Amino acid sequence: MPKRSNTAYIDSPNSSRWPLNTYIALFRGINVGGNSSLPMKELVVLLEGMGARKVRTYIQSGNAVFLSPEKNASQLAKQLATEIRKRHGFEPHVLLLGPEAINMAIARNPFPEAEADPSRLHLGFLASTPKNPDLEKLNSLKKASERFHLSDNVFYLHAPEGVGRSRLAASTEKLLGVPMTDRNWRSVCKIRELLRE
Repeated sequence: MPKRSNTAYIDSPNSSRWPLNTYIALFRGINVGGNSSLPMKELVVLLEGMGARKVRTYIQSGNAVFLSPEKNASQLAKQLATEIRKRHGFEPHVLLLGPEAINMAIARNPFPEAEADPSRLHLGFLASTPKNPDLEKLNSLKKASERFHLSDNVFYLHAPEGVGRSRLAASTEKLLGVPMTDRNWRSVCKIRELLRE
């Protein structure tokens, strides 16, 4: 079966073809507890104003899939955060991923039996690979029922009792030493569905 391309094309006014790259944007800390409000309809308008095409979003916590001619994901993430600050008065952490990152994260899930309860299985997407993660401290914080696994830029956490009162979940980002954006298994799978639409 041929490999599916992650690049689309549009025709410019002069008929030359410009490549569009597929991105997944994960936002942290928006629309939580009435703070840092950014309705998804407004996010769509903002992204389209930056040249994005075929923007699709999932739930209010901030997940978007779109096409963009921008090749530099880091630069695009900074531009997006800056535009949100200008228009809404706060600057969220924005992590941009390619489709392969989501597909790989799903394929590498070390706790497949936990997929049956998707709200208890969490994936923390990291801004970079941790250089000095304090895994010993993380182990000391976890409950007997909890399990975790660090794989490159993804931190997998199975918390059968939920993450709300999990000391491990609360301390993960600090002990890994890099920015992290968390999504449960249901959300990750839904994002993959948006990529396939």
